[in-house]
Amino acid sequence: MGCPVGIGPEIILKYLHSTAAKPAAPPVIIGDAAVLAATGTALGLSLPLHLWHPGEPTVPDRLNLLGVSHLDPTTLIPGRPTQETGTAMAVAIDTGISLCLAGHLAALVTCPISKAALNLAGYRFPGHTEMLAARTGAKQVAMMLAGDRLRVVLATIHCPFREVASLLNQPALVDLVRLTDRALRTDFGLRAPRIGVAGLNPHGGEDAMFGREEIDIIAPAVQQCRELGLDISGPHPPDTIFYQAAAGRFDVVVCMYHDQGLIPFKLLHFADGVNVTLGLPIVRTSVDHGTAYDIAGRGSADFRSLQSAVTCAVRCAANRHGGNRSGTEPTQL
Repeated sequence: MGCPVGIGPEIILKYLHSTAAKPAAPPVIIGDAAVLAATGTALGLSLPLHLWHPGEPTVPDRLNLLGVSHLDPTTLIPGRPTQETGTAMAVAIDTGISLCLAGHLAALVTCPISKAALNLAGYRFPGHTEMLAARTGAKQVAMMLAGDRLRVVLATIHCPFREVASLLNQPALVDLVRLTDRALRTDFGLRAPRIGVAGLNPHGGEDAMFGREEIDIIAPAVQQCRELGLDISGPHPPDTIFYQAAAGRFDVVVCMYHDQGLIPFKLLHFADGVNVTLGLPIVRTSVDHGTAYDIAGRGSADFRSLQSAVTCAVRCAANRHGGNRSGTEPTQL
């Protein structure tokens, strides 16, 4: 459900009430019954509640809920997280991870949380990704943003721009590309992923005129991956590679820093982008936006990113578990 005082409850209810394509089996909502009920009342959206338990099927045309907290909505202020809401949010995440690891659920789709709310609850993680990696024991994870026209994977994520160059190295880039290739094959069903790698500097360094990272780090990593049999090219100038990817030349672009990938991605997929965590033993997707505390409680949140995240999770779970060969979907999310 994400943060109880963010837009998570709102976009869940809007998605469940929409006429948009949904998976064959209704998803399980892990969260708080009272918060969802209060949100439904405020939005004028009602849906009969079914209290779901692990091992049971979900029920069509119901809000299939696994309640993990008992908050009092009358004491909550939209956009104002507390220790209590932070704890409820974190427990929901932990519960979802455990159910996926145990095989009760096929994939985990997360609504937005915030670092501040996690910290209020005593969880010292910057966000979902780090918490998921720690809870599942994943040794290497990466962030992919996925849409119908563009996929990007980030070599560095949340750090000051001045630190990006010092964080890049050949072994880490090779590991990232190999992880990306495996994920595209296993979860996205691509037999031979085409990987483009962006340079760091303007014009790809212009033969070291504007920097040596392309020559000393990125190009050797690309060559090593090519020798391993991957369909990869680069480093390409950052000002042209995204146009080529959106036109169909690449299945994914490996980007050197956060905004290099997120700016073109959000230009194309601002409303329907999906955040996918690579390297986990479970399938995890997420909305590609934050808690939107500034509009929480106003009824104006857009649910399309959640819709895309569920659709992506269904496809990834089916591919990973062989459902694409039988034409079936996973039973529960």
